[in-house]
Amino acid sequence: MGKIIFYEGRNFQGRHWECSSDCMDTFRHFNCCNSIRVSGGHWVAYEKSNYNGYQYILGPGEYPDYHCWMGFNNCVRSCQMFPPYRGSYRMRIYNRPDLMGHTMEFMDDCPNLSERFRFRDIYSCNILEGYWIFYEHPNYRGRQYFLRPGEYRACGDWGCHNPMCADTTELCLVFCKAPIQAGSIKRTGTARYLAWSELNTVTMGKVIFYEDRNFQGRHHECSSDCPEMQNYFSRCNSIKVESGCWVAYEKPNYGGYQYMLHKGEYPDYQRWAGFNDCIRSCRMVPPYNGNYRMKIFERSDFGGQNMELMDDCPDLHERFHTRDISSVNVMEGYWMLHEHSNYRGRQYFLRPGEYRRHSEWGSNSPTIGSMRRVTEIN
Repeated sequence: MGKIIFYEGRNFQGRHWECSSDCMDTFRHFNCCNSIRVSGGHWVAYEKSNYNGYQYILGPGEYPDYHCWMGFNNCVRSCQMFPPYRGSYRMRIYNRPDLMGHTMEFMDDCPNLSERFRFRDIYSCNILEGYWIFYEHPNYRGRQYFLRPGEYRACGDWGCHNPMCADTTELCLVFCKAPIQAGSIKRTGTARYLAWSELNTVTMGKVIFYEDRNFQGRHHECSSDCPEMQNYFSRCNSIKVESGCWVAYEKPNYGGYQYMLHKGEYPDYQRWAGFNDCIRSCRMVPPYNGNYRMKIFERSDFGGQNMELMDDCPDLHERFHTRDISSVNVMEGYWMLHEHSNYRGRQYFLRPGEYRRHSEWGSNSPTIGSMRRVTEIN
């Protein structure tokens, strides 16, 4: 389980706040951040709320002032813990948007991109396997950009306002692997770079979408998150999940109806409780073998009656005596909320983190009838 502590003063002084899950807005916990301790897990801290602004990669250790994490200022407003990974690493970069133009595939670190790619602009990339960090300047310096598996069709998708230019602000790549052998942990001054330890092996997932029922017609294989799939198929009437757990979404960028997909075959869209034959994005649920814990609240911003859950709940009204859930704090594990009892109706996938209002998990209404943990045996 990860744990990070933010301190308002340097050298771990002043008001502080401990965090063990994703947090979209830390403003109510501290005003400024001048030192950090990471006692478990690996994290991305963001300058602004909702995971925006400058990004800082934090591995286990102590950071007595913000220069030690290469900070541009003492402002940290959100944070995410990223999942353990010990698989392969593979990514492709492109010198035009929408995964077009000249391309190059990487499977290892690159301290100076212009020496290997020899093109001016990096507009898009496809992270096929593993977690990667982009750096603004050679030798792992400057602004950092954390990339999960998935397609990034424009530089704005990874938080950059302009494409990287190889002759002025070269883009550097470093991957995160476990464990990093001696000599491969890079440092600039006191800044720490990423090392993994005590991590679980990850098996890459695979899902196949078919345009027609019974696995007929045009199809598309996917092994990583994809925010837009309209280029691959026009409709989806059957699905095969060969490995992993997935969430399919009705609309691009993980919007609209949500459907949890476990390993198996779905010969028509009713089998995954689909409302129509439209699938436009998908993401893989990271493998997880830990505990499950979440707290639900009757009102927004964690107000009103609340209850903590550590197991499945087929009928929320019987236990909580209300059907309105307006905010949730997922402390451990991945969960699925269902609109009706006995896991029926619309589904809402929740990662660890704070959800201050029901719209943050994609719902237009606070009504929830049941909820359960996302496990391989669901």
